[in-house]
Amino acid sequence: MQLFKHYINGRFETGSKFFESLNPANGEVWARFPAATEADVNRAVDAADHALFNREWPRYSATQRGKLLRKLGDLIVQHAAELGELETIDSGKLATETRAQSAYVADYYYYYAGLADKIQGEVLPIDKPDLHVYTTREPIGVVAAIVPWNAQMFLSATKIAPALAAGNTLVVKASEQAPAAMFKFAELIHEAGFPPGVVNIITGFGEPCGRVLTSHPKVARIAFTGGPETAKHIVRNSSENFAHVSLELGGKSPIIVFADADAESAVNGIIAGNYGASGQSCVAGSRVFIQSDIYDRVLQQIKARAEEIIVGDPLDKQTQMGPLATTAQLERCERVIAASIEQGAELIVGGRRPAHVTYGNYFEPTLLACPNQSIDCVQTELFAPVISALKFDTEEQAVEMANNSAFGLGAGIFTENLARAHRVSQRIRSGIIWINTYRAISPIAPFGGFKQSGGSREAGMDAIYEYTRTKTIWISTSKEPMANPFVMR
Repeated sequence: MQLFKHYINGRFETGSKFFESLNPANGEVWARFPAATEADVNRAVDAADHALFNREWPRYSATQRGKLLRKLGDLIVQHAAELGELETIDSGKLATETRAQSAYVADYYYYYAGLADKIQGEVLPIDKPDLHVYTTREPIGVVAAIVPWNAQMFLSATKIAPALAAGNTLVVKASEQAPAAMFKFAELIHEAGFPPGVVNIITGFGEPCGRVLTSHPKVARIAFTGGPETAKHIVRNSSENFAHVSLELGGKSPIIVFADADAESAVNGIIAGNYGASGQSCVAGSRVFIQSDIYDRVLQQIKARAEEIIVGDPLDKQTQMGPLATTAQLERCERVIAASIEQGAELIVGGRRPAHVTYGNYFEPTLLACPNQSIDCVQTELFAPVISALKFDTEEQAVEMANNSAFGLGAGIFTENLARAHRVSQRIRSGIIWINTYRAISPIAPFGGFKQSGGSREAGMDAIYEYTRTKTIWISTSKEPMANPFVMR
């Protein structure tokens, strides 16, 4: 069994309380992690606060911060295979995906390394004589970054990279579910040479770890990715410290397939958006709307592809879909599918645990044909390889159905009509629109949603400004003394 340690103030610590992690591919305990106590959280925040104001980090130039981020990116590339394998063993995601994603995560650190010395203020054309007024952007302070289990290396990079580029310090709370890769990443932070306390990485449960961290008086910003229910607790906790809160929450994204779409491209997009990562993605396009003319044909194509998917050991190069991360997810998926069938959904393929695997949290790629959007599987974010398919007749109907959700993170549109693509994309209430593709990301492109998917943006230039505050500086250039405030002229 592997033992992982917290990273606090430049040191690796075992802590006083622990919990174990199961490998979802076989159900066996494989690792032990420290569960952060209130004292652990306080020490981590104090270390970040001290590093922000009283050590060498504030004396680093923006260019020096950029060089450190680039060095960190290089180390991530060198250790991508190891990072990916740890994430696979801990979460059940395919090793081919986790290794590739770990390597690509380096691009986020490279991107923000280049932006570190591009954060600048401006001189204001002020409306008063003899005054020179300009602005600067300064670090917002200690950042509490809270990431979920399903893509911790990626989702932490979208927070850590811009925060460090802007000169902040961080306490990163890795998810208590599958945090192994984040603790290996802590070793790379240490090796890169970041001063003690600049980045602290801990894990633990909502009580006390999450509560103490998000309500801590020294935390100035909370960056959270996760579910809406947890987000509500975080918002309430932030009333204790008035920290700036950014939320990247869940989704129930629509994919719209018009009759003129390239069928192969559309089916590939649907497969990638739902069966990739076993459906455990916040942008999973699990509500699929297909125009009536091609509905039956596209369903049969999805069914044929789903039946060909190889489900098995995520470390095996031949495997195309691994297990779900937890037994609770698996059981919830089974309950919702059973209820949906009772409500009138038709099971086209899947819907059960695969017969050839008698262990682990495996579930077949599943397709349900649904008569309306009131069916449970259409409304519930399952975080599982489950597609709910519905038919539509007109463009107006497709837009109305797509927007009929509390979420608004991503959306896919498949059509060969360019005018329609632009028209529909402007009407869909989602933060990300993919046209004739799906699930593409980049450090250059902002990522975030509308409605209950949260209103914040990660990646791109938008993110780096989220980690700074504007300071306005007024300088009198007059040769005369400042006027007596009680003498009006």
